Amino acid sequence: MASVLTDADRAGIDAKLAATDELLATAYPGDDGSRQPIHTVYVPGDTYTHGLEAAWGAAALQAAEAAGGLAALASRVGVQAADVPAVASRVEAKLAAEPIEDLRLDFEDGYGDRGAVEDQDALRAAELVAESVASGSAAPFIGIRFKCFEAPTRARGLRTLDVFLGGLMDAGGLPDGLTLTLPKVSTVAQVEAMADAAAAIERAHGLPDGRIRFEVQVETPQLILGATGRSPLAELPTAVPGRITAFHYGTYDYSASLGISARYQSMEHPVADLAKEVMQLAAAGTGIRISDGSTNILPVGERAEEAWALHARLVRRSLERGVYQGWDMHAHNLATRYLATYAFYREGYPASAVRLRNYLQKAVGAVLDEPATARALAWFVLRGVQCGAIGADEVQADIGITEAELTVLAHPRLAAA
Repeated sequence: MASVLTDADRAGIDAKLAATDELLATAYPGDDGSRQPIHTVYVPGDTYTHGLEAAWGAAALQAAEAAGGLAALASRVGVQAADVPAVASRVEAKLAAEPIEDLRLDFEDGYGDRGAVEDQDALRAAELVAESVASGSAAPFIGIRFKCFEAPTRARGLRTLDVFLGGLMDAGGLPDGLTLTLPKVSTVAQVEAMADAAAAIERAHGLPDGRIRFEVQVETPQLILGATGRSPLAELPTAVPGRITAFHYGTYDYSASLGISARYQSMEHPVADLAKEVMQLAAAGTGIRISDGSTNILPVGERAEEAWALHARLVRRSLERGVYQGWDMHAHNLATRYLATYAFYREGYPASAVRLRNYLQKAVGAVLDEPATARALAWFVLRGVQCGAIGADEVQADIGITEAELTVLAHPRLAAA
């Protein structure tokens, strides 16, 4: 049957939707398929030393051994019995080889106001980071959190950012895993100002446009719901296209700003869930990642078992809600971070592998998956591979594809790029 739509009709429709096409292509490119760390570790900016990452891994292993070993700890924090051997073995290897995936040297709340001394500490941090990256001992993702752009701390925050990045450039250039965190954001203008600062630093050092990217820390209610009744957070991806890598939830500043008493401030408080749901909505399709915050109940002393159980439960809770990253504030948290994360992926892997194999082979199984679901299954498995919970050899044997093919299945746009 001949179409009744004329060339003029179709041209008119194309013209009407041109702006939509441009918006979808630029503001919603989707995830780029690169690795997202499963956590961020924070340490005061002046305490970083060579070997800190390995020292944290050794401390986590030692604490687990004192508690009866990783396998025993895994059982006590809810890892299914059938998965305990594989999970414990993989976590032990992870803590020895790559105990910290993302490390932030903190020049904000974890550092305080020290005046001009901060210049020296920022430069020293840059030199040590550059040396650690060159030696291969640094975390894959590493950088600083500088002070926020509110009036009292703006000049200091900009100065530390400038000194740190200049120190890295003097030491050989910006590392591939460089990660910067802008805290206490309240308005779109503060993020635009950070993009302006990044562009100025790029020009000064002869860097490509867009080389300096950063995380936005979500820890004020004004970023979730602004004075106009709109969400400034949702405006950020289009306000500074390509600059923002992630939205990180700040548990305690955000809770306190809403009047939640200290006893009830938590990653699982209803106000936290609402904020993170807005973060997920604002980031959906943009390629911006989401990170949960931290718990301040540390696994040390007589209450270590209770704290480990709480941490493992909170990690699992975040993962089940589609938030694949969180903060860790103490070396002993690494044990339950990896135990809970690896258990999450290994529990879900067998069924995901069967469904992906059936999808690729066009076999009829108990579940008929559509392409969108297949992408979600592939993304789940890929995340498990990237963090070490699942082996690429397992994927090859069980699904019949390589890690590179799995990546394209999870992110089809990569195939067309």
